Amino acid sequence: MLIKNTKFAMTDWSDVPARAKDSEFGSVASQTVQSGNARVRIVEYSPGYHSDQWCERGHVVYVLEGELVTELKDGRIFTMKAGMGYHVGDQAEPHRSRTVIGAKIFVVD
Repeated sequence: MLIKNTKFAMTDWSDVPARAKDSEFGSVASQTVQSGNARVRIVEYSPGYHSDQWCERGHVVYVLEGELVTELKDGRIFTMKAGMGYHVGDQAEPHRSRTVIGAKIFVVD
């Protein structure tokens, strides 16, 4: 990802509102800051959350708390605990995430 049109800025995450979404597969709350073409987020998944959609957007993901399981469409599965993460490019490998115990992640895309 090439980050364009983004000037230096600080973020006080306590001032960024969270938007929550409930589904039959748990809930997700996301705080989002958009700067130029970069989207920076803190995302919190409830225990039992499971995405029912494949994502093809590129991300850099860092697990802050809990445990995140990411599945690739080719069947590979990766489990990440706090302090771990992954990166994937746009249109590179469809992926989706789930968690048994809940997870809080930091994402740049």
